[in-house]
Amino acid sequence: MSAVPPSLERLVAFYEDFSPASVERFGEFYSADAYFKDPFNEVRGLAALQRIFLHMFQQLDAPRFGIVDRIVDAGGAVLVWEFTFRMRSWKAAETQLIRGVSHLKFDGEGKVCWHRDYWDAAEELYAKLPLIGSLVRGLQKKLAA
Repeated sequence: MSAVPPSLERLVAFYEDFSPASVERFGEFYSADAYFKDPFNEVRGLAALQRIFLHMFQQLDAPRFGIVDRIVDAGGAVLVWEFTFRMRSWKAAETQLIRGVSHLKFDGEGKVCWHRDYWDAAEELYAKLPLIGSLVRGLQKKLAA
């Protein structure tokens, strides 16, 4: 495993200034066969990764990543983030917040070759949905100690 590249700060800036036009720039930061996984997707390759983020821009208004902390070592990096957005399909378009982390590993060229996002879809998203939210919140309450 290679050292964390100096381009990590450029990657952070890329995500913090992310826009639909940025999607074309993934190749600057990710290897051609990069692996990506989050609670909804598991893909390999730049084209698949770009599709995920283009879809995000189609579904959400004003999506924005804010990197609030980072943990870096020779094996990679963990970025702690807050993601804000508004759902286009919800009548009440209030800003939503998801907190999570991205675990990144880099190849010998300093590009991301492995990217895994961790966030709690039940708490951060499903519990806020108009129809199933009450069911999710009830289940969470029932399972809590």
